[in-house]
Amino acid sequence: MAGASLLTLLDDISVILDDVSLMTKVAVKKTAGVLGDDLALNAEQVSGVKADRELPVVWAVAKGSFVNKLILVPLALLISAIYPPLVTFLLMCGGVYLAYEGAEKIIHKFWPHILPHDEDQIARLRANADETIDLVAFEKDKIKGAVRTDFILSAEIIVIALGSAAGATLLEKSLVLSIIAIGITVGVYGLVAGIVKMDDLGLYLMKQTSNAKQKIGGFLLSAAPKLMKFLSIAGTLAMFLVGGGILVHGIDFLHHEVEDLAHLTGIFESITTMLLNALVGLVVGVIVVAIITMIGKVRGNKPSSAH
Repeated sequence: MAGASLLTLLDDISVILDDVSLMTKVAVKKTAGVLGDDLALNAEQVSGVKADRELPVVWAVAKGSFVNKLILVPLALLISAIYPPLVTFLLMCGGVYLAYEGAEKIIHKFWPHILPHDEDQIARLRANADETIDLVAFEKDKIKGAVRTDFILSAEIIVIALGSAAGATLLEKSLVLSIIAIGITVGVYGLVAGIVKMDDLGLYLMKQTSNAKQKIGGFLLSAAPKLMKFLSIAGTLAMFLVGGGILVHGIDFLHHEVEDLAHLTGIFESITTMLLNALVGLVVGVIVVAIITMIGKVRGNKPSSAH
């Protein structure tokens, strides 16, 4: 009897692990777009930072990201247990935020005069050029800002992962979210560390006597800026795809309209669906940017009108 009970227990554990593995794979696929944006955004956080400060900054933000996950995972499980509809609402808010971020990036790129200047980047470049400024103290504020951004993106990833495990037990949800939280933090910040040091590795190899090493070093040096640019573009596109997809799935009439239109394109249905999701994300993002910009201008005009 004891042997039979042990085999039954092992079988139950095996079933749970299989379910968790499957749900984790689904969650990773659904969060891939946000992960791409997270990677690109964090790689950009250290742009303009001196070479000897790149890894300390990445490590500091990574530690903050782990703390974020320790807060978000239990909170997400609690919300799903107490009031599940709130998860959908938070997911929709995240979709709007991603669309807004994507639209803001595009407007900053092509029509920079419409939006305020990136004061953070300007301040960072000035600090790097000024030897009298304590960069460690200066970077603390930048790290705090990066951790706040990570909190929002991490919340989006956790909520998406939670949605993919909607029908699971509390144990399965806990395991899926824990695996996703640890995996994305180690993966994203490990890759960020590798990306930001790619040019340093290239310089090191260029100084070697071996022709093969010099060629690899030259390749890394030329590839580093291109990779950063690719990540930035891919991350922006991912914002619209993921954000728009969340909004489309959350709004019934939009979901049906997108499905009907995509169905008309036959074998290109999946591509059309992605394009329409991205279009919805772009439109929503531009609208939100316009609203926030107008509110900012109204607030900015209030003090001057009082004088």
